[in-house]
Amino acid sequence: MLFDLPDHDTLYQALLDRNAAYDGQAYVGVATTGTFCRLTCPARKPKTENCTFYASVGACIEAGFRACKRCHPLQPMASADPAIAALLSALDERPEYRWSESDIDRMGFDLSTVRRSFKRQFGMTFLEMARQRRLRDGFATISDGGRVIDAQLDAGFESASAFRVSFAKLLGRAPGRLDSTPILFANWIETPLGNMITVCSQSQLHLLEFIDRKALQAELGKLDAFAKGKIGVGKTPPGEQIRGELAAFFDGVSANFLTPLAYGGSSFARSVWEELRRIPPGQTRSYSDIARRLGRPSASRAVARANGANQIALVVPCHRVIGADGSLTGYGGGLWRKQKLLEIERHYRSTSREHAE
Repeated sequence: MLFDLPDHDTLYQALLDRNAAYDGQAYVGVATTGTFCRLTCPARKPKTENCTFYASVGACIEAGFRACKRCHPLQPMASADPAIAALLSALDERPEYRWSESDIDRMGFDLSTVRRSFKRQFGMTFLEMARQRRLRDGFATISDGGRVIDAQLDAGFESASAFRVSFAKLLGRAPGRLDSTPILFANWIETPLGNMITVCSQSQLHLLEFIDRKALQAELGKLDAFAKGKIGVGKTPPGEQIRGELAAFFDGVSANFLTPLAYGGSSFARSVWEELRRIPPGQTRSYSDIARRLGRPSASRAVARANGANQIALVVPCHRVIGADGSLTGYGGGLWRKQKLLEIERHYRSTSREHAE
């Protein structure tokens, strides 16, 4: 739906003008605050490179943005649907509570109607929205060395099996199957473009992916085989380093990623990934450009396959590869994220020019 909207510059001008004509038709996600707003929001206007525009509230939520508390972008749909208004308000008041269908029923709302309304407006049910918030808390407890039972309780899951299933959907295995002496550690990072998973050894970053990437389970499976099942959850030096570097990137401070990387893949794939890292922020290359730089001008398809197999997002910037005709082409994290990353990096390109002058 993003590409049915007017272009970025038109929408940014509408944001500056607080143009009411776009109210309900377009929303802006702000990378530096992690919130999304109406274009008429009275708050101080963000820089253009920190903005991504969406055609629906659901797309904003899916991208990981929270609703602005000044312009209340959820208010129109909440006003149109008392059930949505009441449930969103209840969730904000008690985000840690273990919501269930019986709670919805006790509030006097029809379960099937609520389910359809939330799916239509947000792309997820109310219970899925609440569960996602709580699962982050449980993941954090395990990462800090807490017991699985404490993580389950912190996440508000009464059922141990439900917690195991939800956790396994995210990480590929239940928390009780995590190794007690792991060599690879998974952790959770929140970003303005959505939640990400890291997998690190004590010395290198092996994986950095958005949790909704379709290939994530297969990638985790390969790392599980590599580690012979010795995967756990916890903090590591490279995990904390990449957390800080991602924060600096999204804050517009630095696009330099110095965290040590561990590459899998063939020697050719590794050469492609190294070539990707040589593309300056704010610039793009085509598959054929990279193939020529590698001395393999006929290997564009092989370059594309290696690009798609990259499992260290942002740091190995496969988002900087576009089609020969200038089109965005595919991106495992979603084309909307690819466009947003390229928009963010315009800031670094202009900064580099200023320094050069």
